[in-house]
Amino acid sequence: MNEKTSSSAWEEVYAVVRRIPSGKVMNYGQVSALLTRSLSPAAVGWALRRCPRDVPWQRVVNASGGCSTDSLPHLLKGTQRALLEAEGVEFTSEGKVDLSRFRYDPEEDIG
Repeated sequence: MNEKTSSSAWEEVYAVVRRIPSGKVMNYGQVSALLTRSLSPAAVGWALRRCPRDVPWQRVVNASGGCSTDSLPHLLKGTQRALLEAEGVEFTSEGKVDLSRFRYDPEEDIG
């Protein structure tokens, strides 16, 4: 994938993530499935590592509802969780988002 293709694919990722309402989350696979071009869930994660400031990256969690950003060297551990909790997202005792309560389904907004 060349830089121009990557850039436009990432812009599509950012557009999807901007639609996630405060207090809701999606996982990387959900975001990937909504894209018009083929981009893996892992590539969605890479796109979010370099996203513009207006993209609510914290609203994208891993498939089990966990925060995958705790291992990133440029973020303090717990940053994603703190941002989500400030939006009203609750975590289980295992440190996961309860996806049955907080997962955003864009299909529910149609109609």
